[in-house]
Amino acid sequence: MKLNALMISATLAASSMMAVTTHADSTARVAAASALGSVAGTALGKNMGGTTGATIGAALGGAGGAAVASNKRNRTESAIGGALGGGAGYTVGKSMGGTNGGYIGSALGAAGGAALGNKVSKDKDADNRKYRKHRKHRN
Repeated sequence: MKLNALMISATLAASSMMAVTTHADSTARVAAASALGSVAGTALGKNMGGTTGATIGAALGGAGGAAVASNKRNRTESAIGGALGGGAGYTVGKSMGGTNGGYIGSALGAAGGAALGNKVSKDKDADNRKYRKHRKHRN
């Protein structure tokens, strides 16, 4: 019964946050999707495999949420950031605040990691465009 309530609340939260972040910058959308994916992955992983399963679920959920919400150019960096942030956030949150701390930590870690990965990818693309622009004029 707890799992059903958690899944319904996660679905409602996801739909309301996606409605809010539809017009937001893509980094905010990636962070929100990664956080929700990480919490859902944590809940499923905890029911299937305990603490280790929850850590793996947080990482996979954070990566999946970030990959779905980001565009093709930034997908890999966003997914890696969401996975690392979700897994590490769950571990730190669980050690500091128990089960609820683990959920909060996985959401915050995945959101921060995915946003950072997305931003790094965008900056790298901007630098590459700037380099190509200057190189074209020198030849």
